[in-house]
Amino acid sequence: MSPGDVLHEFPLDEDIIYLNHAAVAPWPRRTHDAVVAFARENMTRGAQHYPRWLETEARLREQLARLIGAPAADSIALVKNTSEALSFVAFGLDWRAGDNIVISNEEFPSNRIVWEAVGQRFGVAVREVDLSAAASPEAALIAACDADTRLLSISAVQYASGLRLDLDTLGAHCREADILFCVDAIQSVGAMPCDVLAMGADFAMADGHKWLLGPEGLGFFYVRPERRELLRLNEYGWHMVAEPHDFDRRDWRPAAGAQRFECGSPNMLGVHALAASLSLFEEMGMAEVEAAVLARARHLMARIEESPKLELLSDPTEGRYAGIVTFRHRQQANTDCHARLMAAGIVCAPRGGGIRFSPHFYTPLSRLDAAIAVAES
Repeated sequence: MSPGDVLHEFPLDEDIIYLNHAAVAPWPRRTHDAVVAFARENMTRGAQHYPRWLETEARLREQLARLIGAPAADSIALVKNTSEALSFVAFGLDWRAGDNIVISNEEFPSNRIVWEAVGQRFGVAVREVDLSAAASPEAALIAACDADTRLLSISAVQYASGLRLDLDTLGAHCREADILFCVDAIQSVGAMPCDVLAMGADFAMADGHKWLLGPEGLGFFYVRPERRELLRLNEYGWHMVAEPHDFDRRDWRPAAGAQRFECGSPNMLGVHALAASLSLFEEMGMAEVEAAVLARARHLMARIEESPKLELLSDPTEGRYAGIVTFRHRQQANTDCHARLMAAGIVCAPRGGGIRFSPHFYTPLSRLDAAIAVAES
């Protein structure tokens, strides 16, 4: 299936050009339909068919496991958001005196504040690496690690600049140096293939509402099975135990798999929505999705670089970009340029000292040309 074959899934109003998938994405038609059907069932039947809902929940875990190359569905926890998953790591580890954490200086607040909070509570040093000043971001991150580095946490793709990191190289170093490797995958999963085993991730997480085209309020948390017992549990409830539906049982133990991080009732509305969205990626194939996303990024960057009025801020080097393209107007303030684009119906975001465009695989190239024309004016 090609990107053009699924345009019917995205009946966006004609008066907007949606270039904000790195923030909150529009839903495909099938996701809308799944939510409407779920709401209708709730209205007319209540939870009569809850066992069937549980089957959808189990299917979603399997979809997510396939999507990121996880070894099994039970290595996937369904969480509220990326920040919650990062907090499970940050406040689940048993920090030791002298430990340090390595991150970059380009992280979204979710992947910075949580480690700063760890530093404040446990006296752990947080080392921020300046990626823009480094000839090789990976080499700079690795150079910041030493014998006391307990964890390296990095975004697969930086939210503002769009810089794509070589996760395989970072993961290989972490394995060799016995450093825990945590990947915030929110700006990559859904835009390109993801393989947590190949990259050697101990922990990986993402929300469903960006490149995965799903709802806010539901994401995933992958924990490498060998690392599961490293994380102290800080949330407890009926759903995180080994026998969650045996309500009369007085003795309990945490679930063997990642469900141990899910303390209470699941977000069933979100489950039905995200499962529908992921079915689109399965039909497309992630190789096809990635090729289309990268083609749109290249198209935007070429148009920006040939414009005398615009300056490209994202790195156009092959392998260094994904779906995010950031630029600025050479003669106009960033706030004014963004306001003008939004007034023209071009949905985008001010990020990284510029304007961030983030089209997805289905975005017509003609819409990208129209957006650039408005940016130039």
